[in-house]
Amino acid sequence: MSASADPFRLDGQRVLISGAGGGIGAALVARFAAAGAQVIGADRDAASLAHLALADQVIFDLADTTATAAAVDDWLARAGAPDIVVSNAGFTRAETLGDLDLKTWESELAVNLNGAYAMTAPIVEAMARRGSGNLVFVSSVNGLAHFGNPAYAAAKAGLIAYAKGIAVERGGQGVRANVVAPGSVRTPAWDHRLAADPTLLGKVVPHYPLGRLVTPEEVANAVLFLASPAASGITGVTLAVDAGLLAGNLRFLDDVLRA
Repeated sequence: MSASADPFRLDGQRVLISGAGGGIGAALVARFAAAGAQVIGADRDAASLAHLALADQVIFDLADTTATAAAVDDWLARAGAPDIVVSNAGFTRAETLGDLDLKTWESELAVNLNGAYAMTAPIVEAMARRGSGNLVFVSSVNGLAHFGNPAYAAAKAGLIAYAKGIAVERGGQGVRANVVAPGSVRTPAWDHRLAADPTLLGKVVPHYPLGRLVTPEEVANAVLFLASPAASGITGVTLAVDAGLLAGNLRFLDDVLRA
């Protein structure tokens, strides 16, 4: 099969990836580049992107929605709408309801939901005017079931609803929008937690039917699928990449029934 006939190839297409400097972001950059795409990386500062091979970059802090929208508008005026956007940037403090206050709630929604909207909204409209476009939002299993992190979960659930809105209201203009919802992903963000508690993985893994965390590369593969022509008939869906976490309660099975 030639490259042009391969539905997973993205030769000549331009993809904007937010949070490109992080663990999942770097895997996304590598995967899309390997598929032939021209990758534009976005992050809070240029230093975060220095280790990546990029065709272009855009710098903005999602916590500042006004500055984010302005940076995206300026980039669109210079470069035009990309073919694909991967809204990947996000963070969480791993809080529970007892740890939550209004300041924490607002800061989590500012980056994980409001910032994602500020970044993508002008691009969605530019895509609709052009008559084609494709967005993939990196949400979380926390947006589909409760595993703590209530503010983060609310923001990630909001991303799922926003993607459905784009899928329904802009599908007629050729714009697709889908979501990938990872479970726990083994990125460098785990390093400090494991340094503080080397037994942590042993507590987490029993909840996952595959017996492990997912890798950044597995998340990137799912995003690439939804962004590629192979998924041309798919819009408004959420694909869990979670080592089976949402399939059922393995820990309950082991602790109650098998015990």
